[in-house]
Amino acid sequence: MMTIRWPLALLFAVLLLLPLGLQDYLLHMAIQILIWGFVYTGWSVMGRFGQVSLGHGAFLGVGAYTTALLWNNFGLVPWIGIPIGVAFAVLLALVIGYPCFRLKVVGHYFALVTLALSQVVLLSIVAARDITGGSLGMTPNSVGQSSWLALQFTSKMQWYFVALAVWAFGLWVWVKVDRGMGRAAMEAVSEDETAAAAVGINVTREKLRVTVISAAMTAFGGALFGQYQMYLNPETLSGIGVSLQIVFAAIAGGMYSLLGPTVGALLTIALTEGLRIGFGTTLIGAANTIYGILLILFIIFMPRGITGFFGAWTKRRAATAAAAT
Repeated sequence: MMTIRWPLALLFAVLLLLPLGLQDYLLHMAIQILIWGFVYTGWSVMGRFGQVSLGHGAFLGVGAYTTALLWNNFGLVPWIGIPIGVAFAVLLALVIGYPCFRLKVVGHYFALVTLALSQVVLLSIVAARDITGGSLGMTPNSVGQSSWLALQFTSKMQWYFVALAVWAFGLWVWVKVDRGMGRAAMEAVSEDETAAAAVGINVTREKLRVTVISAAMTAFGGALFGQYQMYLNPETLSGIGVSLQIVFAAIAGGMYSLLGPTVGALLTIALTEGLRIGFGTTLIGAANTIYGILLILFIIFMPRGITGFFGAWTKRRAATAAAAT
C-alpha cells in the first residue's frame, strides 16, 4: 500500500505545480492528456477483465452531445446536463449489455455488437443535423466570460485544475474497482463464466457493474471534453475512429496498471500533435491508421502495455541484482 501511495502523492504534487510558468499551448496539451487519461482509465475498468468494447465512442458522444444540447436548447447548466448525459450513457450500456450478458454474447461477438453501437450513435448524430449540426458539428453557447455555473473558463489554468481533479477521481475509481470485493469475481468470470456461475457468482450482475462504471466514466469524460473544446464533432466524439483510439491508448499504455491509460493518453496526444506539426494537412486521418498498426504490434510484443513492460523489466533487473549480491 505504502509503495503505491508515496509515488502517487509525489506525482500529484508535481502535477499541482506543473502549470506554473507553462505556456497556454503546453497547458492545452496537459489538459487534453488528463481528460483523455480519465476516459482511457474508464475503458480499462472494463477491458482489464476481458470485456473488449469497441463502442465506447458511443458513450463518449452521448455524454458530450446531451450536455451541449441541454445547455443550448433548454438552458440547463452542465452541472445538471452532465449527470443526465451520464445517465443516458448508463441506460444505453444496460440496454446493450444486459441481453448480451444474459445470452452469453462474449469475445469477438460482443466486440462486434459494441462496434455497431458506436457507429449507430455516430450516424444518429449526423442524421439529426437540424439539432446536432450533423457532420459540421456544433458549438455550445458561450457566456463570454469565466463562469463556474456554465463550466466555461477563459483561463487554461482553471481548466487544468478541473481536469486534474477529474483525472484523480478516475484513478480513485480504478483503485476501488481493483481492490473491491468484485475484483475476484470478475477475474473468475473472465477466466471461465461457467465455472464462476457454478460457485455462486452472478455473472450478469458483475459484468453489468463494470460496464456501467466504464460507460459512466466515458460519458463524463466526453461531456467535459466538449465543454473544454467548446466544439463538438461526431467524428472526434463518437464512431469507430474514436473507439479505436480509446482501445489503442488503454492497451498501449497498459490497462492492467493504474497509470497505464494516462501513459496511453500521453502517447496518443503526442502522436496526433506530432503528425499535425510535422505534416500539417498532408496526413489527415493517418493517426487512425497508425493506431491500428501500433495496436497490432503492442498486442503481439507488449501485451501488458508500456507500463507493464517496464514494470516487468524493473523486476527482472532487481532480481538479477539480488542474485548477483
